[in-house]
Amino acid sequence: MEKITILWADDEIDLLKPHILFLEEKGYEVLSTQSGDAALDILEENRVDIVFLDENMPGLSGLETLEIMKTKNPSLPVIMITKSEEEHIMEEAIGSKISDYLIKPVNPKQILLSIKKNLDTTRLVSERSTSKYQQEFREIGMMLGDNLDENDWIDLYKKLTYWELELEKSKESGMEEIFQMQKTEANAQFGKFVERNYTYWLSHPDEAPTMSHTLFKKHVIPELKKGEKSVFFVVIDNLRYDQWKIIRPIISSDYWVDEEDVFYSILPTTTQYSRNAIFAGMMPSEIERKYPDKWVNDEDDGGRNLHEQFFIEEQLKRNGLSTKFSYNKVLNVSYGNKVLREVPDMFNNPLNIIVYNFVDMLSHARTDTEIVKELASDEAAYRTIVKSWLEHSTLLTIFKEIAARGGKVIITTDHGSIRVKEPSKIIGDKDVNPNLRYKQGKSLDYQAKDVLAITNPDEAHLPKVNMSQSYVFAKEDKFFAYPNNYNHYVKYYKDTFQHGGISLEEMLIPIIKLTPR
Repeated sequence: MEKITILWADDEIDLLKPHILFLEEKGYEVLSTQSGDAALDILEENRVDIVFLDENMPGLSGLETLEIMKTKNPSLPVIMITKSEEEHIMEEAIGSKISDYLIKPVNPKQILLSIKKNLDTTRLVSERSTSKYQQEFREIGMMLGDNLDENDWIDLYKKLTYWELELEKSKESGMEEIFQMQKTEANAQFGKFVERNYTYWLSHPDEAPTMSHTLFKKHVIPELKKGEKSVFFVVIDNLRYDQWKIIRPIISSDYWVDEEDVFYSILPTTTQYSRNAIFAGMMPSEIERKYPDKWVNDEDDGGRNLHEQFFIEEQLKRNGLSTKFSYNKVLNVSYGNKVLREVPDMFNNPLNIIVYNFVDMLSHARTDTEIVKELASDEAAYRTIVKSWLEHSTLLTIFKEIAARGGKVIITTDHGSIRVKEPSKIIGDKDVNPNLRYKQGKSLDYQAKDVLAITNPDEAHLPKVNMSQSYVFAKEDKFFAYPNNYNHYVKYYKDTFQHGGISLEEMLIPIIKLTPR
């Protein structure tokens, strides 16, 4: 490995010889000079990894030198060293993006710590993450062998998400491969768990976890009954739990995270079913029975989420509330800006509902558009795009405006998505729906091991169009493919993000409660 090269600029550099000798003994190469001008010349001629810069030098001051250095090489770590503890000097240095700030007299151990903090952090964190996951790998494996209940699965998924994000930072490809194998095994076991328990939960609601149709009653209505502040219920369509973890630091700069939990999406894990269930507080078959003119089946024409405002109003009434509320569904930037302008007026309502569709649109665009496939090539890239979108979105500005005015925010989603990898052959008639992760229709022919089959839709509280209708849900990372033009179909859809079936990523999704800082 190449030696790390340090540039140290200080007009009293001769007094720092012991420090320089200490660093050289530790294996560092140290270039030294007494002025800012000379330091800039050295940078022109040498590759330098880190700079120690005295703030008070004759000629160019440390701050002036720093500004020029950062203009030429913004990523170069610069440690400012000064005798002064004046606040304005610290603020100027920090504003110029220094990496650390040390007050004289400094000792060699301080210097060494600063080097390691700024140059070795990634390596040290990577080594520690890899080592800790190796220790936890066996523990997670043992958990997968246990008879886990619905809460255990949530805990396990949170643990897997934590390690996925940690190992992603470490860039340790060997450990990432091992992790992906363990996550694949977890999804296989989770599919079996859902198969055993899903219809039981629906017939025994007192023993069921929080699900789409009980989410609003359990998490939103209690906040409304407190009556303390306006509540903003924000549904970000198709937001996975790992994506929430990535965007949490952005949002928590304005909010305290009071509660961060996970609930179970109903099946199918699609907007038509799961989001209607959230807003109606009912399962799909109950919505169809009670409001036949408001439910559109898969084989029917027409929009499938056009009555969310109506469903919310009805659910509030059933729970004894005549709450005034606003409802907005954001599908584009111009409508997002309209919502932002209306935020002050929304504080006249106890409840405000905002549905934001970007992440779901990104998922579908990734399937259909080659350039988006390149940008979101895997889960890590997908997370990065979601984070970048939020950082530059109107939604973030909306969140900031709500925080500034003291509103309470509940963030959730309707379902997640999974990157599909393995095709599963299916045959059906022309009326079978096009979704790649679930199919419903009559006379379906499928690979039984790949699916959860619901031959009696009443058991899963799903609409029943005809007597021989059944539903099948793909498990793990499978996706349905027809035998006709099979190879072309598989090549086109493999490694795309899909939803509708059974996986940790699709079914275990976030519910977050925030209060302004």
